[in-house]
Amino acid sequence: MTRQRRGEETVRRLLDAALAVYTDDGPQGFTMRAVTARSGVSVGSLYHHFGSFDGLATALYSECMADLLDVLIAALEGVDDPRSGVHALVEAYLGFVRASPVKARFIHASPYLGHLEQKTAAVAKEPRLDALVAWLRPHIASGAVADLPVSMIEMLLIGPVAEVARRWVAGEPGVDLDEAARLLPEPIWRSLSGGPYGA
Repeated sequence: MTRQRRGEETVRRLLDAALAVYTDDGPQGFTMRAVTARSGVSVGSLYHHFGSFDGLATALYSECMADLLDVLIAALEGVDDPRSGVHALVEAYLGFVRASPVKARFIHASPYLGHLEQKTAAVAKEPRLDALVAWLRPHIASGAVADLPVSMIEMLLIGPVAEVARRWVAGEPGVDLDEAARLLPEPIWRSLSGGPYGA
């Protein structure tokens, strides 16, 4: 086995162990000692590949977020109508949460852990977010989608769905993904559709 292949396998073991530790032990148990014990990888090797435990947490967050964004991008393939696209994005997001609850839990809890290097995590998301924005741009230009700053569009589009996901992975009673997928798409679309914003 080549050194590069060994390194890749070590990185994979650490990432998988980190996600397993977070899932089993929660944020309180999410420590470097727990991850290295679960993975069988030394602290020195963790530092070699990720620079720090924060670096490992950031890499895991970035990987989970990339998986989610890839699902959202795939949901837009072949969709030309903006209303249908918004519906597809909301349903795809909630579908990811149901299909990948472990990753969803890390995505929606980790910004509050203090382990993430937020700037690095944001940079990792940019190419995929750019793809979503590129899909929106012609609809903004046509007036079908409100001409708002991209950050505001992201909050209107993703914010409500992310909050449902956060509450669901936390086990809050009464939060139903099927109900959210049925009820949320149209109000979210209405919040984004072209209109006299800022008038």
